[in-house]
Amino acid sequence: MTQENMVREREQVIIRTSIIGILANVFLAGFKAGVGILSSSIAVILDAVNNLSDALSSVITIIGTRLAGKKPDKKHPLGYGRMEYLSAMIVAALVLYAGITSLVESVKKIIHPEMPDYSAVSLVIIASAVVVKLILGQYVKRTGERVHSSSLVASGSDARFDAILSLSVLLCAVLYLTTHVSLEAYVGVVIAGFIIKAGVEMLMETLDDLLGRRADRDYVSAIQKTIAENPHVLGVYDMILHSYGPEKNVASLHVEVDRGMTAEEIDDMERDITVRVFRKHGVLVGGVSIYAVNQSDDEVGQLRRAVLDTVLRHEGVLQMHGFRADPQKKTAQMDLILDYSMDDRQAVYERICRELKETFPQYTFHVVMDLDI
Repeated sequence: MTQENMVREREQVIIRTSIIGILANVFLAGFKAGVGILSSSIAVILDAVNNLSDALSSVITIIGTRLAGKKPDKKHPLGYGRMEYLSAMIVAALVLYAGITSLVESVKKIIHPEMPDYSAVSLVIIASAVVVKLILGQYVKRTGERVHSSSLVASGSDARFDAILSLSVLLCAVLYLTTHVSLEAYVGVVIAGFIIKAGVEMLMETLDDLLGRRADRDYVSAIQKTIAENPHVLGVYDMILHSYGPEKNVASLHVEVDRGMTAEEIDDMERDITVRVFRKHGVLVGGVSIYAVNQSDDEVGQLRRAVLDTVLRHEGVLQMHGFRADPQKKTAQMDLILDYSMDDRQAVYERICRELKETFPQYTFHVVMDLDI
């Protein structure tokens, strides 16, 4: 299956799932609104409004998916994939709005209480809604995770919260019918708090996508293994995945190669890497930078091992790579990756540079503090 067909199939799955969500939520909203009006239950009415907001979320997901699926053009040569992040943010904002609205209305009912009037039919409808929303939420969220759609994942999570909301309303109704004690307004406040929390978390999740989050380690490792299949590649480092929407990534990276390779051999290697990665992972390799390594010089090899031992004695050093030394000019250069958890990475870096100068005074070191990506 080609990359274009995979993208098209993904779009169809998202739209189909969203349409199922719209139909289910409109159906539930109609029934709940009727029950809420007849029973004078603020909790049931808010539950119905929440279902309508879910239907609207699904509509936004469809619009966002359609826009994200537009073909690249002169203005946006890498496509419109990031539109999905914006639609997910709108869905999160709707969830947040529904939570705040529910909180306000519940507080009003605490201040000015009204006694509900439930019937057996209304209880059956609310109980059915719990089951439907649980199944729908699980289905939508799993589908979203499978096709990497943050909008569907957000909608699925919201549906599961709705099921909890409906279950709370049902329990309040049963309690009222058995004890004549109405707690639905108070329960509404608690549920509203959970909905607000979910909305904030969804919003932060989407912001992470927009800001650029760390790529999944397993995914990066799989791409690196594919690159390492080329016989000329001695090591793969500093790979950055630039996301232009779900399943739309551009990679840049460094590879270590023997310094004796010709420009033509390097060109062949880079073309091979680009084809391998795109065919297997659907990732476009935008740039391959080269670290030239001297494998045949024993003096350089001994120096590299000694330098590595010195460097790794320092806490927080994750990796040393790109090492190259010139025994004639007495120069050496390398990249160091320091853990972000260190309180003062700059101080560790400067301490390592001083120790290298003291331990190997005959050499001049050029050390780059690289990014842990």
